[in-house]
Formats: sequence, structure tokens, C-alpha cells
Amino acid sequence: MRTFESLGRTIIHGDALDALGAIETGSVDLVFADPPYNIGKDFDGVGDRREEGAYLAWCHRWIDECRRVLKQGGSFYLMAATQMMPHLDLYCRTRLTILSRMVWVYDSSGVQARRFFGSMFEPILHMVVDPRAYTFNADDILVEAKTGARRGLIDYRKEPPRPYNQQKVPGNVWALPRVRFRMDEYEDHPSQKPEALLERIVRASSHPDDLVLDPFAGTFTTGAVARRLGRRFIGIELSEAYVKTGLRRLDIPSDYAPEDLAKSKRRKTKNRSKHDRGGPVPGALDPMDVEPDARAVGESGTA
Repeated sequence: MRTFESLGRTIIHGDALDALGAIETGSVDLVFADPPYNIGKDFDGVGDRREEGAYLAWCHRWIDECRRVLKQGGSFYLMAATQMMPHLDLYCRTRLTILSRMVWVYDSSGVQARRFFGSMFEPILHMVVDPRAYTFNADDILVEAKTGARRGLIDYRKEPPRPYNQQKVPGNVWALPRVRFRMDEYEDHPSQKPEALLERIVRASSHPDDLVLDPFAGTFTTGAVARRLGRRFIGIELSEAYVKTGLRRLDIPSDYAPEDLAKSKRRKTKNRSKHDRGGPVPGALDPMDVEPDARAVGESGTA
């Protein structure tokens, strides 16, 4: 393992289980875990597909480690494939208290499926160690309440009648756009999560100077958001290419040359955009020829 550190921001280049084992028990305020989903994605040349039982056993190990490093008042957010989340939900509820089960829903510019209903969401568990004492900053994550803010309706059940609130805490359906190629935050990674999603989580379940841990850091979106919001951060990542992304996004000094850390934007698909498609793409895989569980479009894991 190799560690890079600067001003409360730490990147550990190594295996998640090895790195988690080196973190002090009860030292972390917030964990966000977005592991590979076991649906056949390619992460910098490493495939994430393994036998289901082996995958779940591996997940159980790092879930237990994340639980160990959490403080008594800590929070744990877990993302997983729709196929795997029921198994992980059952396991997690024996070790933590599950407060909410959210879904991140998004649009898709392409055909999802022809013979079944395609995947257009990813599940998220919000868990805590102690349901009587945990951080939830409701006022920091308020969203527009359409009934009050747009329609201007009056609640006549109140005495005296008064307008409905214009803001509210988000529900458990989070409609947030996916990261697109033309966005500034886009990075070269098959399953990047949007900053808006991580900002809601970090704001809700941590305070400034709290310690946030992402054991599968990927594009280091969690770290970038934590840095911007004044939180300390530990990110673990196995891929050297993604570690370089993290060093750039978190502005951590290293012995890499500047050109090694330069941002490179490559599309996550072999399909051409609507702006430049003019015919079939040589070698492109027809998604309709892939098994449904391997195709779960939009699902993949790692932030």
C-alpha cells in the first residue's frame, strides 16, 4: 500500500480490505461505499464479475470493517446493484440500523431493453450505528416543496390557514442527473457518481472537520465534495489510474509528473453521440445481446 496525504485529505493506493484494516476503530464519522456491482464492468482493465457467493462473502468482509471504523454516532451509506442489494440489506440489518432505503433515479438517452423493463435507478441504504444519536442536518439539504413553492396552495387544515412550506427534506426518491461527457466533473471511469448526490449525503450526515471514508473511491467524487465542504477525507483505491485522478481532484502532492495527472476525457461507451453518429460503430457490442443481469444499464459501482 502507498499513502498520499495533505491537509486532512488522505489517499490510500491499495486493496480495500487491507487498507480498512489499518484504520483506527471508531474513528470515522461517515462512510460512503459504492463498490463494484459484480455486473461485468471494466475498471481500468480489471473486471468486476465473480461468482455470486464469493462476491457477497467479500462484501460482508468490507461491510464489517466499515462498521468497525465508524464512531458510535456514525453513518454509513451503501450503494449496490439492484440484484445484490436485497442480500446486502438482509446482512446489514443485523449489524446496523437501516434508517432509509433510497433510490437514485436518472434519465437515459439510449434504449434500455426490449424484452424486459430496463434499470433506471440504483438503490442506496442509509444506516447508522446508534439510532438514538446520529448526525442528520435537515436544514442543510432542503429542496423545493412544489405544493407550496410553485402552486402556492393554502393548508386549510391549520388554524388559522397558512401557505404550505416552500421547502422540505428530500424523500427517498432522488432524481439527479447522471454525469455526462460534456459536464466539467466528468472523469474517465465507467460508473462515476454525480457531485450532487454526494453533496446531499455529506451535508446531511457530517459536520465540518468530520472524517469521511470512501473505501472504493473511484473518481474521488466523495473526496472532492468533502474537501469543498470542509470535511477530512480518506479514500481507498486499487487502480493507479484512478489514484492519479484523486491526486488531481484533491490537490494532494505526489511524485507523479504533472502530465501523469492531467485530465483525460474519453467516452464510457463505444457508441457515438447523436452529434457525430453516421453509421454503425466497428466492434460495438449490441446491448440487446447481453444477458439482463450483466446489462443493468447505469449500474456499476464506485464513486
